[in-house]
Amino acid sequence: MAAPSDAGLSASALLQLMWLASPALPVGGFSYSEGLESAVDAGLVTTEAQARTWLVDQLHLALARADLAVVAQAIPAWRGDSETGSVDIDRIEALNSWVRVTRESSEFRQQTEQMGRSLLEWLRTRDAAHVAAHADVAVDPRLAQLAALKPAPTWPVAHALALARTGSPLREALLAHGFGWAENMVQAALKTVPLGQSAGQRILAVLVEALPAAIDSALALGDEQRQAHTPMLAILSAQHEAQYSRLFRS
Repeated sequence: MAAPSDAGLSASALLQLMWLASPALPVGGFSYSEGLESAVDAGLVTTEAQARTWLVDQLHLALARADLAVVAQAIPAWRGDSETGSVDIDRIEALNSWVRVTRESSEFRQQTEQMGRSLLEWLRTRDAAHVAAHADVAVDPRLAQLAALKPAPTWPVAHALALARTGSPLREALLAHGFGWAENMVQAALKTVPLGQSAGQRILAVLVEALPAAIDSALALGDEQRQAHTPMLAILSAQHEAQYSRLFRS
């Protein structure tokens, strides 16, 4: 298990963060639009400017207040006590439960559970291959703790474990989580609005510029301030479940 370093981000840790932020990660994140497809269908998002505003608002009002804040709290819990190395499993269970119960639609709940389970399976497969190639390496016992979360591991909690394993500083790990979300949502905008690749890169540039402030907000939140109350997204997600024609998963 890699430990976070005060010396900064190593090349190995940086590459692992890039890997975990990639849309190619086999967890299905690319298949969800998080309400955006319904917003397009309702005429709320029809231009590049509207898509940009929508996603920046979603970053600050939804992601920073909920998932980013959960990841910020789950990473230290997965790393555990610096002396004993024991995981704060009570904290992990509480965060996982909070994520699930604050998902305001069936679609959002299914998304976080499906992505969490898929990441768990990928981590298991990756560890098994690593153990097979190195006789002195053991499977990370935290994977069993992740698998034991009921009824399922959620995406922010599962991704927090994957990020914790890189040994990266907390802020850099949060940047990877946020950038992965931003890339997936820009891709969703390209397909639904629709927009061209250049427009997508302009939106991504704005999201990247906004990410540090969103992470500052997430890091400042305690349990009492963390919230996932986004009525418009909840309504759009519920409508998406019954939308006649759709590109994205429900």
